Amino acid sequence: MVRTLKWGIMGTAGIAEGAFIPAVKNSERGAVWAVASRNTDKAREMAERTGAARYYGSYEELLEDSEIDAVYIPLPNHLHKEWTIRAARAGKHVLCEKPAALDAEETAAMLQACTENGVWFAEAFMYRHGQKHRRVQEIIKSGEIGELRSMRGVFNYCTPEDTGNVRFDRSMGGGSIYDIGVYPISAARMIMGSEPLWASAHAFFSPDHDDVDMAASGMLAFAGGVGLSFECGMWSYNRSYFEVTGTKGRIEMPYMFDWRGNPQIIVDTNRERREEKMPCVDHYMLQADAFARAVFGEEPLLFPPDDALRNMRAIDACLKSAREGCRVDIPHT
Repeated sequence: MVRTLKWGIMGTAGIAEGAFIPAVKNSERGAVWAVASRNTDKAREMAERTGAARYYGSYEELLEDSEIDAVYIPLPNHLHKEWTIRAARAGKHVLCEKPAALDAEETAAMLQACTENGVWFAEAFMYRHGQKHRRVQEIIKSGEIGELRSMRGVFNYCTPEDTGNVRFDRSMGGGSIYDIGVYPISAARMIMGSEPLWASAHAFFSPDHDDVDMAASGMLAFAGGVGLSFECGMWSYNRSYFEVTGTKGRIEMPYMFDWRGNPQIIVDTNRERREEKMPCVDHYMLQADAFARAVFGEEPLLFPPDDALRNMRAIDACLKSAREGCRVDIPHT
């Protein structure tokens, strides 16, 4: 008999109702068991819309439900640490939206709590579960584009008028590096299979948006002379793109952090230029099933829990560099 992971959804964020809950409902190994909000009416309405079996008017009640196996945390960034630790102490496995926390120190405390309580923790980078990223790794390892020389990543959207958004609140962990810069940063680390040495970043801090970084650009330096140049923005023209350049060719992903766009991979070398299309499979669904298999001991997580800590160190360095105007070394211990 196939085991099903019972999920508790912590909060009524749009990403939960619009992306994660439908993905779990379509998954092989998951069930949306309960939703919670600090407002009982909001929780009940969301449960009615999504078909959740139960609803709760507080996060504490959700964690007291003994039938829930795991929680999904799409709360504002400044709440990730508190509710990950409380979930771990309640014996719940945790899938937490990116970024894991506000800094590496918070992330380390979260991982320690999960380890001490014997539960899994994963940062919700859904895109990494897509087939196209495995295919890119295969192309690189085959030597078709030669030795890696550089990477370029862009992730932008433009909603500056949405001034009530938590992404524009500095005390809640707002800003473009936290919200979407994390994607090219994590992608470069995934492709390299190693950690960056230092970061240098520049940002536009908007006084009309609580002085958060509304747009940023920067560089991460990896060993061997390979670097990532990245761009992210919440007040920039929409784009999601990644490029890997080698000595013999390059790989483009015009819709890097989505699964719906085609072509998904473009390989350009001296010999040919071709497009490769992957099946359009919901990355959130793949993520939910992979997490369930890890919880049930069937396979390891795609990325170990401490990957979140390593990613957070790079984010910390980028934010420090952008605020202080200096290059920042990234610690590896």
